[in-house]
Amino acid sequence: MQLQNILAQSPHEASVASARVRSFGQLTLGAPWRLELQHARASHLVMWITRGQGRATILGKRRGIGAHNALFIPAGTLMSMDLGKQCYGIAVDLPSHEAGILPKEVQHIRVRDVMAQNEVTAILDNMQREQSTHRAFGDEAARAHAGLLAVWMRRMLALEENKPNPRIPAAERLTAAFCSLVERDYRSGKPMADYAATLGVTPTHLSRACRQVGGVTAADIITERVLYAARDMLERGDLPIRLIAEMLGFSSAAYFTRFIQNQTKQTPSALRQAVRS
Repeated sequence: MQLQNILAQSPHEASVASARVRSFGQLTLGAPWRLELQHARASHLVMWITRGQGRATILGKRRGIGAHNALFIPAGTLMSMDLGKQCYGIAVDLPSHEAGILPKEVQHIRVRDVMAQNEVTAILDNMQREQSTHRAFGDEAARAHAGLLAVWMRRMLALEENKPNPRIPAAERLTAAFCSLVERDYRSGKPMADYAATLGVTPTHLSRACRQVGGVTAADIITERVLYAARDMLERGDLPIRLIAEMLGFSSAAYFTRFIQNQTKQTPSALRQAVRS
């Protein structure tokens, strides 16, 4: 089977078919690295935080998040999160092929109005109830509730329209462009210097911008994205380790094994076995 066909059939590459509601714990499938490492999701993601605090890094920009914050992260957007043990809330996966009236860009909405807080809570409660009862026409109901959620976000964003838009710093724009390239090309195995050349800057300048905006280097972002993909394929599938290494641009399975050991202190085989024992 050709590599492109295998990639297309990988579980982490498929968007949800209809809206799906989960807790933050369910979002990680019991493995915190699934949020903590840089990655992109195949579905649009809405997160509503009900308690606690954490940090989100989206397109390389680190931001604090807390109670009564909503995040919208479009499918294919590089991101990571450190939610902390006391951070609770609801996550909604939305099909990437049904953008409709959803925002086109990342949104971070701080909701101070109690009525608006209650409104989104009611929408999410109804989505959870519909999902758990498995009644007839569930997909249609899921789309309807997702539409209400989208309308709620648009209303919240409309309240911000009259406020002046701050100028986006050059370092932030560069970091976001780099993150988009990483998500596109992380399987290529190319070094950070090649990304810098594509962006027309030096590796030093690129890494300085990433550290300024998100607290990590450009090389760290590439490493985390590759590590996420590697762990996902190792722990959720049965592809041979040699093939996974090839899919992620490693010159040999031995080099891939060293990479995994350096990052996790375990071999690829041990990571795979740990989730099945």
